[in-house]
Amino acid sequence: MLQAIREGDRKMYRLLFERYYPSLCAYGNRFVQLEEAKEIAQDSLLWLWEHREEVTIESSLSGYLLSMIYHRCVNLLLQNQARLKAESRYLKAVEEMLNKEDPFQFNELQRHIQEALRSLPDTYREAFMLHRFSNKSYKEIAELLQVSSKTVDYRIQQALKQLRILLKDYSPLLIWLIGETTLPV
Repeated sequence: MLQAIREGDRKMYRLLFERYYPSLCAYGNRFVQLEEAKEIAQDSLLWLWEHREEVTIESSLSGYLLSMIYHRCVNLLLQNQARLKAESRYLKAVEEMLNKEDPFQFNELQRHIQEALRSLPDTYREAFMLHRFSNKSYKEIAELLQVSSKTVDYRIQQALKQLRILLKDYSPLLIWLIGETTLPV
């Protein structure tokens, strides 16, 4: 099977995908959420196809794939853990800054944030607002907007990038205030 895939046999690859994808998703779901496990399994199988000519499998194909899923899940968990630690430290620093800020500066900052949000392209603002203010997941937003989760992720990341540029003078307070649900647009 692997030799046929190395030679570019798409039918054999489809057979491999159908055979392994469900069990790889189930295995990945032991470590991460099912949606993340599905994405990891799909990305792993796609990676195998794209690198089929140079992949060397010393044990079984199933062992190789399970190992790949395991390592990708662990990497995702480590990234999430690092992000949470950074956000926690940042939130603490922001809270300390807010205790030092006067109400006038805070109101002015809210006004600047509202203006920045209004200046975003509609598609970016809509995805961003649904995620940050309505607490919707990327999957829920994707279904609502009838786009892929990757498109939602891209739009939110672009919105954040533009907000960081527009609000660069207020960057220490940006994350805390963007997450505040009392900011009307």
